[in-house]
Amino acid sequence: MSDEHLASLGLDEALVDAIRAHRRIRSHEARRRQMQLIGKLMRSADVEPIRHAVAEMQLGRARDSLDLHRAERWRAELIAADAATTRFASEHPEADVQQLRTLVRNARKDQSLAPEERSRRAYRELFQFIREHEHDV
Repeated sequence: MSDEHLASLGLDEALVDAIRAHRRIRSHEARRRQMQLIGKLMRSADVEPIRHAVAEMQLGRARDSLDLHRAERWRAELIAADAATTRFASEHPEADVQQLRTLVRNARKDQSLAPEERSRRAYRELFQFIREHEHDV
């Protein structure tokens, strides 16, 4: 957690300082003792903001992962079938359909080449296009 995010949780200043000190310590035994101090300070602190912040961080990572998987599925579908282009355009009306078709055509052309001749640039460009428009939804 960043220092700004840690400070925004409204924790006791002694606890925040102990956490920051723990980050700087490199010795194993010293880190262990510092963790014991943090545990002692947390017994008297309200832990709900900490639990909430950790849960939000974990949910954020899971959402990012799901977004990546969704974009990868879209890319595979777009390359596999023309009907997917129409579906993507209907779900994302703000998307430039002409650019989408060009990117799909380039990705299909790249896919038809021998593996050692592929540049994979078209795949990346199509993926970036999908990510930009999936993020807007």
